[in-house]
Amino acid sequence: MTTGDTMISIDGLTKDFGPLRAVDNISFDVKKGEVLGFLGPNGAGKSTTMKMVTGYLLITNGKASVCGFDVENHALEAKTKIGYLPEGAPLYGDMTTISFLNFIAEIRRLSGDTKQKQVAYAIDKLQLQPVINRPIDTLSKGFKRRVGFAQAILHDPEVLILDEPTDGLDPNQKHQVRQLISEMAVDKAIIISTHILEEVEAVCTRAVIIAEGKIVFDDTPAKLKEQSSTGNLDDVFRRLTLVN
Repeated sequence: MTTGDTMISIDGLTKDFGPLRAVDNISFDVKKGEVLGFLGPNGAGKSTTMKMVTGYLLITNGKASVCGFDVENHALEAKTKIGYLPEGAPLYGDMTTISFLNFIAEIRRLSGDTKQKQVAYAIDKLQLQPVINRPIDTLSKGFKRRVGFAQAILHDPEVLILDEPTDGLDPNQKHQVRQLISEMAVDKAIIISTHILEEVEAVCTRAVIIAEGKIVFDDTPAKLKEQSSTGNLDDVFRRLTLVN
């Protein structure tokens, strides 16, 4: 039900919290094979946008669709197409890693050999073998993040929406996760929220920056880097906010 290669379509998306407009009439599409770096200073509206696209927040105005399914009118169909890693990756801390992943697989209606295969796939891709029998509460921040990522890819979704996927990871783990994202991007559409310019350069094919709920930049990572003399995204945010 996709339109051409467009997997994510956002049209005039707006979110108000009372008198506060957190996201202000933004529009963009993400095509199959694209990894979009979704950037902005704290409070810019990144996580709010992601939560609307994934169906966790109601939309005030505008539309969002995933693989051709409107996220409000066809919410269940849209959600089956999405793998979502939220900020902080809320997990059931008293569960072991393996019991949590099995639980998520069942929620995703996987069973039998398919369930076992997909859980094993996620454990392997995120290198979780050392902690599969440990309660999640006892894991380091980096391992918790990787467990959160694993649950997002369990059902092999067509769309991945990842909020700070490498937060808390050491340099080697960051490299592994970025490599995984690049591998998966071939047949998926991926949105990554990040504060790391190096990450945008490493894995993203496109960068979109929002500030105060509005898009202020939409171009390639190379063009984004040209905006920075220091390699610091905060400098880019300040410059683009002032310009716009």
